[in-house]
Amino acid sequence: MAIKESSDELNPTLVTADPVVSLPRAERSAKDYLALAIATCGVGYLPIAPGTWGSLVGVGIYLLWQFLTLRLIQLIFLPSSLVRFLSWPIFIAVQLVLITLITLVGIWAASRTEELLGRKDPGKVVIDEVAGQLIALLPLVPRLDPGWLGILSAFLLFRLFDIVKPYPARRLEGLESGLGIMADDIVAGAYAAVATSVIIAVGLFLIT
Repeated sequence: MAIKESSDELNPTLVTADPVVSLPRAERSAKDYLALAIATCGVGYLPIAPGTWGSLVGVGIYLLWQFLTLRLIQLIFLPSSLVRFLSWPIFIAVQLVLITLITLVGIWAASRTEELLGRKDPGKVVIDEVAGQLIALLPLVPRLDPGWLGILSAFLLFRLFDIVKPYPARRLEGLESGLGIMADDIVAGAYAAVATSVIIAVGLFLIT
């Protein structure tokens, strides 16, 4: 028997038939501690709502990445440059690369953390929330979306879909190890991105 936890506050802890053997603390390597650091993002050990904190980390990464990318473009390229005109499509492309990297690294880190903690989908793992939240934020475009309302909508909608786990998120959650941990949040992020797009479109319609 193995304990299946979850960083989603409203999803209960379950007992599963899949055994997960934990690695003794004395035998942990530097790579193991790196996996724990990536998987928990520094907030997974918080006693209350680790999933929500993980989503907030995703929002923070989004804002920082947006600032650095657009600022770098402004510093390097002249105002008349085509790159300046295409700065937001460039940021979206960079954001997609970032999401892909976080997802791939997250699969490895989450898989290793399962072994280290001896838990199926440990509640301390929140890298999946980070990836899902970044996906939910994809529809936002500065000066076109409702600003912080769009960010707040993407955040709340992702938390909702992450907890509810609409099809096929619940099924994908059963995939092996870190792949299952990441997959359901990616689906939740996609649902939240679509819903956020609708809210932004309605908001723009009402404004105009």
